[in-house]
Amino acid sequence: MLLHYLIIFFISMVPLVELRGAIPYAAIFMEQGYDLNLAVCYILAIIGNMLPVPFIFFFARRILEWGKDKKIIGKFFTWCLEKGHKGGEKLQEKAGKGLFFALLLFVGIPVPGTGAWTGTLAASILDMNFKQSVIAVMLGVVLAGVIMGLVSFGVLGGLSFLF
Repeated sequence: MLLHYLIIFFISMVPLVELRGAIPYAAIFMEQGYDLNLAVCYILAIIGNMLPVPFIFFFARRILEWGKDKKIIGKFFTWCLEKGHKGGEKLQEKAGKGLFFALLLFVGIPVPGTGAWTGTLAASILDMNFKQSVIAVMLGVVLAGVIMGLVSFGVLGGLSFLF
């Protein structure tokens, strides 16, 4: 059982997968009869998803800017920076003063390409306030967790008669 909790924690730290993969993982194993506590799974997924956020906010942009001139990684790092700048500018234009809520929804609506990693990098590139960024990302992660929990347990619970 401890192994499943650790896996949930580590899955939620993986870029692109994050909590969006950890919650369905927990749901699958709970459906298979493993005695996992839903609240513990949810809290571990949130903590695991939020743990990289300060590092991303303070260091990812610096690493990308450092690597944009390097021979092997330069093109990719430059592409990441340009993509982040363009996405950030579009988000800022549309959101105006509602950038906090735009970031919250960007992280919270579980669609491909969004999440804590991407949202935090965008906040860093936009030079958003660290505290506000972390709060917006955290609330977005909580929202994504609720949505993924409802989808995972609702859909999987509804389909359990097939298995």
